[in-house]
Amino acid sequence: MTSEQKQVLLSIAFFAALADGVKDDQETERLRQLADSLDEDVKALDLPGIYRNVLLKRVTLASATSALDHPELRQLAYEMAVCVCDADGRQTPAERQFLQELQRLLGLDDEQARTLGSQAEAIVDIDTTPSAEPERHSSSPTTAGGPVVAITTKIPEEELDQQIVNSAIINGALELLPQSWASLAIIPLQIKLVYRIGQAYGVELDQGHIKEFIATIGVGLTSQYLEQFGRKLLGGVLGKVGGKLAGTVGQAATGMAFSFATTYALGQVARRYYAGGRQMDTTVLRQSFAELLAPAKEMQSRYLPQIQQAASGLDAGKVMALLRGK
Repeated sequence: MTSEQKQVLLSIAFFAALADGVKDDQETERLRQLADSLDEDVKALDLPGIYRNVLLKRVTLASATSALDHPELRQLAYEMAVCVCDADGRQTPAERQFLQELQRLLGLDDEQARTLGSQAEAIVDIDTTPSAEPERHSSSPTTAGGPVVAITTKIPEEELDQQIVNSAIINGALELLPQSWASLAIIPLQIKLVYRIGQAYGVELDQGHIKEFIATIGVGLTSQYLEQFGRKLLGGVLGKVGGKLAGTVGQAATGMAFSFATTYALGQVARRYYAGGRQMDTTVLRQSFAELLAPAKEMQSRYLPQIQQAASGLDAGKVMALLRGK
Protein backbone atom coordinates (compact mmCIF):
# COMPACT_ATOMS: atom_id res chain seq x y z
CA MET A 1 0.00 0.00 0.00
CA THR A 2 1.48 3.33 -1.06
CA SER A 3 1.68 6.46 1.07
CA GLU A 4 -0.93 8.12 -1.14
CA GLN A 5 -3.33 5.21 -0.73
CA LYS A 6 -2.94 5.35 3.06
CA GLN A 7 -3.68 9.07 2.95
CA VAL A 8 -6.82 8.42 0.93
CA LEU A 9 -8.05 5.73 3.35
CA LEU A 10 -7.49 8.06 6.29
CA SER A 11 -9.30 10.86 4.45
CA ILE A 12 -12.31 8.56 3.97
CA ALA A 13 -12.10 7.63 7.66
CA PHE A 14 -12.31 11.29 8.63
CA PHE A 15 -15.21 11.80 6.18
CA ALA A 16 -17.02 8.93 7.90
CA ALA A 17 -16.34 10.37 11.35
CA LEU A 18 -17.90 13.67 10.35
CA ALA A 19 -20.77 12.15 8.35
CA ASP A 20 -23.41 12.41 11.08
CA GLY A 21 -23.25 16.18 10.88
CA VAL A 22 -23.19 16.56 14.66
CA LYS A 23 -21.16 19.58 15.65
CA ASP A 24 -19.54 18.01 18.70
CA ASP A 25 -16.66 20.30 19.65
CA GLN A 26 -15.19 17.74 22.04
CA GLU A 27 -15.11 14.99 19.42
CA THR A 28 -13.79 17.36 16.75
CA GLU A 29 -11.00 18.43 19.09
CA ARG A 30 -10.24 14.77 19.84
CA LEU A 31 -9.99 14.05 16.12
CA ARG A 32 -7.61 16.98 15.74
CA GLN A 33 -5.51 15.66 18.61
CA LEU A 34 -5.53 12.25 16.95
CA ALA A 35 -4.18 13.74 13.74
CA ASP A 36 -1.42 15.45 15.72
CA SER A 37 -0.60 12.48 17.96
CA LEU A 38 0.47 10.01 15.28
CA ASP A 39 3.04 12.14 13.49
CA GLU A 40 6.16 10.83 15.22
CA ASP A 41 6.63 7.75 13.04
CA VAL A 42 4.49 8.72 10.07
CA LYS A 43 5.41 12.32 9.34
CA ALA A 44 5.31 11.67 5.60
CA LEU A 45 1.56 11.09 5.80
CA ASP A 46 0.86 14.54 7.30
CA LEU A 47 -2.20 13.46 9.30
CA PRO A 48 -2.96 16.98 10.54
CA GLY A 49 -3.03 18.07 6.91
CA ILE A 50 -5.33 15.20 5.92
CA TYR A 51 -7.79 16.13 8.66
CA ARG A 52 -7.70 19.84 7.79
CA ASN A 53 -8.29 19.08 4.10
CA VAL A 54 -11.39 17.05 4.95
CA LEU A 55 -12.69 19.51 7.53
CA LEU A 56 -12.19 22.50 5.21
CA LYS A 57 -13.55 20.60 2.18
CA ARG A 58 -10.28 20.89 0.23
CA VAL A 59 -10.74 17.27 -0.79
CA THR A 60 -14.00 15.65 -1.84
CA LEU A 61 -15.24 12.13 -1.24
CA ALA A 62 -15.37 11.62 -5.01
CA SER A 63 -11.74 12.61 -5.52
CA ALA A 64 -10.61 10.44 -2.60
CA THR A 65 -12.39 7.32 -3.81
CA SER A 66 -11.17 7.76 -7.39
CA ALA A 67 -7.59 7.28 -6.14
CA LEU A 68 -8.35 3.73 -4.96
CA ASP A 69 -7.74 1.70 -8.10
CA HIS A 70 -7.67 -1.77 -6.56
CA PRO A 71 -10.80 -3.75 -5.59
CA GLU A 72 -9.37 -4.80 -2.21
CA LEU A 73 -8.58 -1.21 -1.29
CA ARG A 74 -12.09 -0.14 -2.23
CA GLN A 75 -13.55 -2.92 -0.11
CA LEU A 76 -11.28 -1.97 2.80
CA ALA A 77 -12.31 1.69 2.50
CA TYR A 78 -16.00 0.79 2.74
CA GLU A 79 -15.56 -1.68 5.60
CA MET A 80 -13.50 0.86 7.53
CA ALA A 81 -16.10 3.60 6.94
CA VAL A 82 -18.88 1.34 8.24
CA CYS A 83 -16.84 0.69 11.40
CA VAL A 84 -16.22 4.40 11.94
CA CYS A 85 -19.93 5.19 11.56
CA ASP A 86 -20.84 2.35 13.93
CA ALA A 87 -18.21 3.19 16.56
CA ASP A 88 -20.59 5.29 18.68
CA GLY A 89 -23.67 3.13 18.13
CA ARG A 90 -26.21 2.46 15.41
CA GLN A 91 -25.94 4.54 12.25
CA THR A 92 -27.86 7.79 11.96
CA PRO A 93 -29.84 8.59 8.77
CA ALA A 94 -27.03 10.96 7.74
CA GLU A 95 -24.43 8.22 8.19
CA ARG A 96 -26.52 5.73 6.20
CA GLN A 97 -26.84 8.29 3.40
CA PHE A 98 -23.07 8.84 3.50
CA LEU A 99 -22.40 5.09 3.25
CA GLN A 100 -24.79 4.76 0.31
CA GLU A 101 -22.93 7.52 -1.52
CA LEU A 102 -19.58 5.94 -0.64
CA GLN A 103 -20.81 2.57 -1.91
CA ARG A 104 -21.83 4.20 -5.21
CA LEU A 105 -18.50 5.99 -5.62
CA LEU A 106 -16.54 2.83 -4.84
CA GLY A 107 -18.57 0.82 -7.35
CA LEU A 108 -19.71 -1.81 -4.82
CA ASP A 109 -22.96 -3.68 -5.36
CA ASP A 110 -25.51 -4.13 -2.58
CA GLU A 111 -24.38 -7.68 -1.79
CA GLN A 112 -20.76 -6.59 -1.41
CA ALA A 113 -21.77 -3.73 0.86
CA ARG A 114 -23.87 -5.99 3.07
CA THR A 115 -21.07 -8.54 3.36
CA LEU A 116 -18.41 -5.96 4.21
CA GLY A 117 -20.60 -4.27 6.80
CA SER A 118 -22.02 -7.39 8.42
CA GLN A 119 -19.32 -7.93 11.04
CA ALA A 120 -19.41 -4.32 12.23
CA GLU A 121 -23.20 -4.28 12.38
CA ALA A 122 -23.27 -7.57 14.28
CA ILE A 123 -20.93 -6.13 16.92
CA VAL A 124 -22.99 -2.94 17.31
CA ASP A 125 -26.24 -4.91 17.60
CA ILE A 126 -25.04 -6.77 20.69
CA ASP A 127 -26.22 -5.26 23.97
CA THR A 128 -23.11 -5.63 26.14
CA THR A 129 -25.00 -4.94 29.37
CA PRO A 130 -27.27 -7.65 30.76
CA SER A 131 -30.93 -6.70 30.85
CA ALA A 132 -31.54 -5.07 34.19
CA GLU A 133 -33.45 -2.14 35.57
CA PRO A 134 -31.00 0.75 35.06
CA GLU A 135 -30.22 2.98 37.99
CA ARG A 136 -32.39 6.03 38.35
CA HIS A 137 -29.47 8.40 38.71
CA SER A 138 -27.13 9.40 35.93
CA SER A 139 -23.71 7.81 35.99
CA SER A 140 -22.03 11.03 34.94
CA PRO A 141 -19.66 12.42 37.56
CA THR A 142 -21.26 14.14 40.51
CA THR A 143 -19.90 17.32 41.99
CA ALA A 144 -17.65 16.66 44.93
CA GLY A 145 -18.67 18.31 48.16
CA GLY A 146 -20.45 15.77 50.33
CA PRO A 147 -18.74 13.25 52.56
CA VAL A 148 -17.00 10.45 50.65
CA VAL A 149 -18.46 7.11 51.60
CA ALA A 150 -16.32 4.10 50.72
CA ILE A 151 -18.34 1.28 49.22
CA THR A 152 -17.33 -2.34 49.57
CA THR A 153 -17.44 -4.52 46.48
CA LYS A 154 -19.66 -7.57 46.20
CA ILE A 155 -16.65 -9.55 44.96
CA PRO A 156 -13.04 -9.67 46.27
CA GLU A 157 -10.82 -6.76 45.24
CA GLU A 158 -8.29 -9.19 43.76
CA GLU A 159 -10.97 -10.70 41.52
CA LEU A 160 -12.11 -7.28 40.33
CA ASP A 161 -8.52 -6.29 39.56
CA GLN A 162 -8.06 -9.50 37.57
CA GLN A 163 -11.19 -8.73 35.56
CA ILE A 164 -9.66 -5.38 34.59
CA VAL A 165 -6.36 -7.02 33.59
CA ASN A 166 -8.16 -9.73 31.59
CA SER A 167 -10.18 -7.12 29.69
CA ALA A 168 -7.00 -5.17 28.92
CA ILE A 169 -5.33 -8.35 27.63
CA ILE A 170 -8.23 -9.16 25.30
CA ASN A 171 -8.36 -5.61 23.94
CA GLY A 172 -4.61 -5.64 23.40
CA ALA A 173 -5.00 -8.95 21.55
CA LEU A 174 -7.65 -7.46 19.25
CA GLU A 175 -4.99 -5.05 17.96
CA LEU A 176 -3.04 -8.02 16.63
CA LEU A 177 -5.88 -9.12 14.37
CA PRO A 178 -5.71 -7.80 10.79
CA GLN A 179 -9.45 -7.26 10.32
CA SER A 180 -10.67 -3.68 10.61
CA TRP A 181 -13.77 -4.77 12.57
CA ALA A 182 -11.58 -6.25 15.34
CA SER A 183 -10.81 -2.83 16.81
CA LEU A 184 -14.52 -2.00 16.77
CA ALA A 185 -15.07 -4.70 19.41
CA ILE A 186 -12.79 -2.88 21.87
CA ILE A 187 -15.34 -0.20 22.74
CA PRO A 188 -18.25 -2.55 23.63
CA LEU A 189 -15.83 -4.67 25.66
CA GLN A 190 -14.85 -1.53 27.58
CA ILE A 191 -18.55 -0.80 28.13
CA LYS A 192 -19.01 -4.32 29.48
CA LEU A 193 -16.03 -3.83 31.83
CA VAL A 194 -17.41 -0.58 33.29
CA TYR A 195 -20.82 -2.23 33.69
CA ARG A 196 -19.32 -5.09 35.69
CA ILE A 197 -17.32 -2.72 37.88
CA GLY A 198 -20.40 -0.63 38.64
CA GLN A 199 -22.35 -3.80 39.36
CA ALA A 200 -19.64 -4.94 41.79
CA TYR A 201 -20.28 -1.76 43.79
CA GLY A 202 -24.06 -2.18 43.69
CA VAL A 203 -24.82 0.15 40.77
CA GLU A 204 -26.78 -1.04 37.72
CA LEU A 205 -25.97 0.97 34.58
CA ASP A 206 -27.25 1.07 31.02
CA GLN A 207 -25.13 1.64 27.92
CA GLY A 208 -26.05 5.31 27.63
CA HIS A 209 -24.76 6.06 31.12
CA ILE A 210 -21.57 4.09 30.55
CA LYS A 211 -20.82 5.81 27.25
CA GLU A 212 -21.31 9.14 29.00
CA PHE A 213 -18.86 8.09 31.71
CA ILE A 214 -16.25 6.96 29.16
CA ALA A 215 -16.60 10.21 27.22
CA THR A 216 -16.33 12.23 30.44
CA ILE A 217 -12.85 10.90 31.22
CA GLY A 218 -11.73 11.91 27.73
CA VAL A 219 -12.02 8.71 25.70
CA GLY A 220 -14.01 9.57 22.57
CA LEU A 221 -15.84 6.62 21.03
CA THR A 222 -15.42 7.48 17.34
CA SER A 223 -11.96 8.96 17.79
CA GLN A 224 -10.78 5.93 19.75
CA TYR A 225 -11.72 3.64 16.89
CA LEU A 226 -10.11 6.00 14.37
CA GLU A 227 -6.90 5.99 16.37
CA GLN A 228 -6.89 2.20 16.51
CA PHE A 229 -7.58 1.95 12.79
CA GLY A 230 -4.92 4.56 12.02
CA ARG A 231 -2.28 2.71 13.99
CA LYS A 232 -3.15 -0.59 12.29
CA LEU A 233 -3.08 1.01 8.86
CA LEU A 234 0.16 2.87 9.42
CA GLY A 235 1.82 -0.11 11.08
CA GLY A 236 1.01 -2.34 8.13
CA VAL A 237 -1.13 -4.67 10.25
CA LEU A 238 -4.41 -4.50 8.31
CA GLY A 239 -5.08 -7.46 6.05
CA LYS A 240 -7.84 -9.07 4.08
CA VAL A 241 -10.98 -10.23 5.85
CA GLY A 242 -10.13 -13.65 7.27
CA GLY A 243 -6.42 -12.83 7.14
CA LYS A 244 -3.86 -14.24 9.48
CA LEU A 245 -2.44 -12.80 12.68
CA ALA A 246 -0.04 -9.89 12.17
CA GLY A 247 3.32 -11.25 11.01
CA THR A 248 5.30 -9.62 13.78
CA VAL A 249 4.24 -8.27 17.14
CA GLY A 250 6.45 -5.25 16.48
CA GLN A 251 4.09 -4.11 13.73
CA ALA A 252 1.22 -3.80 16.19
CA ALA A 253 3.12 -2.99 19.38
CA THR A 254 2.05 0.65 19.55
CA GLY A 255 -1.64 -0.05 19.00
CA MET A 256 -1.56 -3.03 21.34
CA ALA A 257 -0.02 -0.92 24.13
CA PHE A 258 -2.56 1.84 23.49
CA SER A 259 -5.60 -0.44 23.75
CA PHE A 260 -4.24 -2.41 26.70
CA ALA A 261 -3.41 0.79 28.58
CA THR A 262 -6.65 2.59 27.74
CA THR A 263 -8.74 -0.35 28.92
CA TYR A 264 -6.70 -0.87 32.09
CA ALA A 265 -6.74 2.83 33.02
CA LEU A 266 -10.46 3.08 32.28
CA GLY A 267 -11.18 0.10 34.54
CA GLN A 268 -9.11 1.44 37.41
CA VAL A 269 -10.67 4.91 37.19
CA ALA A 270 -14.17 3.37 37.16
CA ARG A 271 -13.17 1.31 40.19
CA ARG A 272 -12.07 4.41 42.12
CA TYR A 273 -15.16 6.31 41.04
CA TYR A 274 -17.72 3.75 42.18
CA ALA A 275 -15.76 2.75 45.29
CA GLY A 276 -15.77 6.39 46.39
CA GLY A 277 -19.51 6.83 46.03
CA ARG A 278 -19.21 8.67 42.67
CA GLN A 279 -17.82 11.83 44.24
CA MET A 280 -15.01 12.46 41.69
CA ASP A 281 -15.69 15.43 39.43
CA THR A 282 -14.75 15.60 35.73
CA THR A 283 -11.35 17.20 36.34
CA VAL A 284 -10.31 14.57 38.87
CA LEU A 285 -11.54 11.74 36.64
CA ARG A 286 -9.57 12.97 33.64
CA GLN A 287 -6.48 13.62 35.72
CA SER A 288 -6.67 10.13 37.22
CA PHE A 289 -7.07 8.57 33.79
CA ALA A 290 -4.11 10.49 32.38
CA GLU A 291 -1.91 9.53 35.34
CA LEU A 292 -2.74 5.84 34.91
CA LEU A 293 -2.05 5.65 31.17
CA ALA A 294 1.76 5.80 31.27
CA PRO A 295 2.28 3.04 33.88
CA ALA A 296 -0.40 0.97 32.15
CA LYS A 297 1.56 1.12 28.88
CA GLU A 298 4.63 -0.11 30.75
CA MET A 299 2.58 -2.96 32.25
CA GLN A 300 1.67 -4.17 28.78
CA SER A 301 5.14 -5.63 28.21
CA ARG A 302 4.68 -7.90 31.25
CA TYR A 303 1.52 -9.34 29.79
CA LEU A 304 2.81 -9.68 26.22
CA PRO A 305 2.83 -13.53 26.25
CA GLN A 306 -0.78 -13.60 27.45
CA ILE A 307 -1.78 -11.04 24.81
CA GLN A 308 -0.16 -13.07 22.03
CA GLN A 309 -1.77 -16.27 23.28
CA ALA A 310 -5.20 -14.62 23.44
CA ALA A 311 -4.79 -13.22 19.91
CA SER A 312 -3.85 -16.60 18.45
CA GLY A 313 -7.20 -18.03 19.56
CA LEU A 314 -9.47 -15.16 18.52
CA ASP A 315 -11.81 -15.20 15.55
CA ALA A 316 -15.12 -13.52 14.76
CA GLY A 317 -17.17 -16.17 16.58
CA LYS A 318 -15.10 -15.98 19.75
CA VAL A 319 -15.19 -12.17 19.76
CA MET A 320 -19.00 -12.29 19.51
CA ALA A 321 -19.11 -14.78 22.38
CA LEU A 322 -16.98 -12.43 24.51
CA LEU A 323 -19.34 -9.56 23.77
CA ARG A 324 -22.32 -11.68 24.76
CA GLY A 325 -20.56 -12.66 27.97
CA LYS A 326 -20.28 -16.34 27.18
